[in-house]
Amino acid sequence: MFARSAFKACQPLKQQTRRYASQPPPPSSAGSSNTLLYVLGGGAAAAGGYYYFTAQNPSAAQKAEAKVKDALPSSVTGGAVKSALTGGDQGFVSLKLEDVENVNHNTKKFRFKLPEEDMVSGLNVASALLTKYKPDGDAKAILRPYTPVSDEDTKGFLDLLVKKYEGGPMSTHMHDMVPGQRLDFKGPLPKYAWTPNKHEHIALVAGGTGITPMYQLCRAIFKNPEDKTKVTLVFANVSEQDILLKHEFQELENTYPQRFRAFYTLDSPPKDWAGNKGYITKELLKTVLPDPKSNNIKVFICGPPPMYKAISGPKVSPKDQGDLTGYLAELGYSKDQVYKF
Repeated sequence: MFARSAFKACQPLKQQTRRYASQPPPPSSAGSSNTLLYVLGGGAAAAGGYYYFTAQNPSAAQKAEAKVKDALPSSVTGGAVKSALTGGDQGFVSLKLEDVENVNHNTKKFRFKLPEEDMVSGLNVASALLTKYKPDGDAKAILRPYTPVSDEDTKGFLDLLVKKYEGGPMSTHMHDMVPGQRLDFKGPLPKYAWTPNKHEHIALVAGGTGITPMYQLCRAIFKNPEDKTKVTLVFANVSEQDILLKHEFQELENTYPQRFRAFYTLDSPPKDWAGNKGYITKELLKTVLPDPKSNNIKVFICGPPPMYKAISGPKVSPKDQGDLTGYLAELGYSKDQVYKF
């Protein structure tokens, strides 16, 4: 979903440009960031209470320690975790649809049950999975990649957020599915290998359901207390109800106001919309994105073809990012500073 009218609300942002890493953002509006307390230090206080508690009650300490370990990723605890999707030459895995939730007028969230309760999906950050659907008759199988919106460490299920597109065979099939039916999955499909603090500041430029890999990156960054990466999100949609995962991004703004900012732009905004309107323009990107001359930054792009064409140029193939063109090239970003999902 890419906005179509000219952007007209960029000027007020110039007073905020690239300052939020060291200053709290201004009061929130309908289409920009929110300001609440920056939450840090709670983990240290909790840890102190935990050790005092365990010293006084060894039996309870063992139970508490077991709960803590169970909540941590296997990479921290050293435990073995079974993965439903193991990559390599494995075939497709059939997963049962467990639940369907209507998100808006054309988007649903699908929960698929993994083969075992203690299994995780097997995806890492950033990666996607491949879905397969074979229509009746002699038609070829339909293959489409999706990025789950459930956490990679979640056990027993994975969640997909799928928008139904007119004429889209996979999205139409999935929207017609009911709990109990099955869909084939394969993965992971590696994208951009993320490690904590790999970049000082990243920008996420998304349109429509291109938000899902961006959300995957955000989950990895903000659930890790050791990762201090700053994040700027620019998200284009047709209408306000099309803004997927807005509540989740608002939670990040509220919790990390000095590290996360979100800017929304709508093609058809409501009358009381205080955010940006129309296209993601070169002026908007220049105003809110980290300067291309900054140290160690990365800009991620994901959205419909017209968006790629205008902002970064298209990706040639999964292994060929193609040349950098469009607004980002005009603004002085280099090819190695940009990644196209």
